[in-house]
Amino acid sequence: MSACSTGTRIRARYVAALAYWVSASVLLLAVAALAEEPRESPPLLTLDSAVQLAVANNRSVQIARLEIDKTRWSIESAKTKRLPAFHTYAFGSALLTPFSYTFDQGVFGNINGTPIPNQTTKIENGQSFNVYLVAQAAQPLSQLYKINLGIHLQKLDYLYSSESYRAKRQSVVNEVKQTYYQMLQTQSGLEATAASIKQYEELDRVVTQYVSLQTALKSESMEVKARLAQEQYNMIKLRNNLAIQKEQLNDLMGRDLETDFRLEEVPGITATESDLKLAQQTALTQRPEIRQAEINVEKADYDRRLAKADYIPDVGVALHYISPFNIAVVPQNITAAGIELSWEPFDWGRRKDNINQKKIVVEQSTYQLKEVRAKVLRDVNARFRKLEESRALLQVAMAKRDAVQEKLREVTDKFHQESVLFRDVLQQQAAVANANHEYEQGLLDFWNAKAEFEKALGED
Repeated sequence: MSACSTGTRIRARYVAALAYWVSASVLLLAVAALAEEPRESPPLLTLDSAVQLAVANNRSVQIARLEIDKTRWSIESAKTKRLPAFHTYAFGSALLTPFSYTFDQGVFGNINGTPIPNQTTKIENGQSFNVYLVAQAAQPLSQLYKINLGIHLQKLDYLYSSESYRAKRQSVVNEVKQTYYQMLQTQSGLEATAASIKQYEELDRVVTQYVSLQTALKSESMEVKARLAQEQYNMIKLRNNLAIQKEQLNDLMGRDLETDFRLEEVPGITATESDLKLAQQTALTQRPEIRQAEINVEKADYDRRLAKADYIPDVGVALHYISPFNIAVVPQNITAAGIELSWEPFDWGRRKDNINQKKIVVEQSTYQLKEVRAKVLRDVNARFRKLEESRALLQVAMAKRDAVQEKLREVTDKFHQESVLFRDVLQQQAAVANANHEYEQGLLDFWNAKAEFEKALGED
């Protein structure tokens, strides 16, 4: 028997195997489609919807938003210090030791020649229960300057909380986008792995049959089984990853972790971001970190001014009322109005040292602002270049995908012409699947880089 006739028979077997494999696959898919009960597909979750749900329901975002409300009430509380302050104090007690008053004869003068009192008089207070009531109303005057400085500090805290809220919201939006793209990538891997499992299952069945007919080697069957087992393991791993990512996305959106949904296909490439200078300027204007650093500079300056204001005496208008009950001789109602003054003339340099300390804090915060600006510019530059690289890499993946698809067409034509073996067709099909996966990964990497670039710009 000639080598040519042997090769022809082997090729004929492969042709028959391919035809049988294709027809069996079509039949199995048709039977599965008929047997499968129709199920209602989970609701579609678009990326925009996921972002909106996260902004509205994410717990970290809500905590940051409540911090804004808290600082707003702090401002209102600080404003009340401008108004008159009312204080009351009551002290109920019993004397531990009695005390007495002695008035000598005529100590209050004479009336019509009669001394008042007309004899030495002693008045005693026993150990009875008595009450002291003190009330005060005070309107600050010179303190208004320090109070207004404190209110401005509270307003700066409010602005800082607002920027913290923006930063947290941007961070959560970026996490949602990243998780969404990761799920799309995992889902794409699942689809490719499921297709590979179906191919290897059918190939395993065919090769097993040929081994029994002694027209194929046992090592070939073992190789197919090993590849099938690997793909089944990959399927389990990808399913677990998808479940974890789905729980993570539901958690970011503030929903129940078991809420089911399906994803929208990833969009194509957008227009090129070509103006780096414009991106830098946008980031310097919009990034919350820069605004927070600027607020810290202002806060440090107000702290310095507050420390300097400690030299100003506290002057205000006050009304005092004192009423001791059940105390003999002492007047029962004492009311006085006047000017209050409180001042510490000697502090041994404490206030000066405090001012010098605040000046250093102002200088530190100024350097911190410059450092944040430089860090933001570095971040924008890096994200811009990463986006440029991912866009170029995606173009490479597209070119490779087109090339291997054309190669598969050529190999398939040659197989029909009996110029190549069935194994060559399988290898090229695997190359196409790998190229498609690389393209999907490149596309998702591009959108990840796009999301990071948008975050670097400080866009809401």
